Amino acid sequence: MRDADEFDAFYAASAQRVLGHLSVVLGNRADAEDAVAEAYARAWDRWRSVRDCDSPEAWVRTVAYRIAVSSWRKAVNRLRAHRRDANGQQVDEVSADHVAIVAALRRLGVDQRRAVVLHHLVGLSVAEIAAETGTSPNTIKTWLARGRKALAVHLTTSGDEGRSRAV
Repeated sequence: MRDADEFDAFYAASAQRVLGHLSVVLGNRADAEDAVAEAYARAWDRWRSVRDCDSPEAWVRTVAYRIAVSSWRKAVNRLRAHRRDANGQQVDEVSADHVAIVAALRRLGVDQRRAVVLHHLVGLSVAEIAAETGTSPNTIKTWLARGRKALAVHLTTSGDEGRSRAV
């Protein structure tokens, strides 16, 4: 219990400083929060050795910075791989109907959207969706019915555009 109390006191005394430092360095508070949270979790896992460091706060700050840099590298590598794979590939033009359907799906609630996509685009049955989502088949049927109704509203003729946006 002594370790937990000691770590809690360390966290309470240092977390805001470390977060503030990393937020300024990264220029993004959300990324800093993620990295700092991971760094403190690692500090807790190694608390018996971290607390004996000259400065446990410096240890956490360094680890948080390295975590952030590592996530940057991963993101850059994903982008490079994507560009390398996409280089020279012909990309099909996206139709206006496709854009309208995606926009309409975004306006649905997450449960309705998931049910509609799994049923109509992936081709799963109501029973399969129920099993995958851990929801009753009747709930899935309700989500599908409400989702279809909402899609119909979003995909019908718009007075502003004067044209029909049909599936």
